[in-house]
Amino acid sequence: MEHSHTPAAAEADGDAYRIRPLQLADLSKGFCDLLAQLSPSPPLTEDAFRARFAELAALGADHLVLVAEDAATGQLAAAGAVLVERKFIRRCGLVGHVEDVVVGAATRGRGLGERLVRRLVEHAKGRGCYKVILNCTPELRGFYAKCGFVEKNVQMGLYF
Repeated sequence: MEHSHTPAAAEADGDAYRIRPLQLADLSKGFCDLLAQLSPSPPLTEDAFRARFAELAALGADHLVLVAEDAATGQLAAAGAVLVERKFIRRCGLVGHVEDVVVGAATRGRGLGERLVRRLVEHAKGRGCYKVILNCTPELRGFYAKCGFVEKNVQMGLYF
């Protein structure tokens, strides 16, 4: 867990947003509203949120959800996750998967998404991953290229 900054300290640093790991209290700070901007999803009950939070916490550093909190309002402005897959190939190598990156509509265009993705990538690299991969829509290619990603292969999906 990161050191916490007070909103005043964050503003003194010239930073209106603090990127930090997801906390239980974030359910009431707009976490589900952010995710709904990424993919239509009904709100979670507090019990469902707590149960999933506990499952992910049990995975330790192999699953990290980061949020960007607005220092002035305490509301969440962005979120994203990285999970570490344990492989047999590459001498039991590790691969980071970036997932569910979303920046709230009101805060897009301020570099917040890039900061968030860079932190997720740093986490995966720090865990020893030999690569980090993600899927995105064609219109987000430029954004992820700014974050250092290059287009490779083809994404396919089978939904149930």
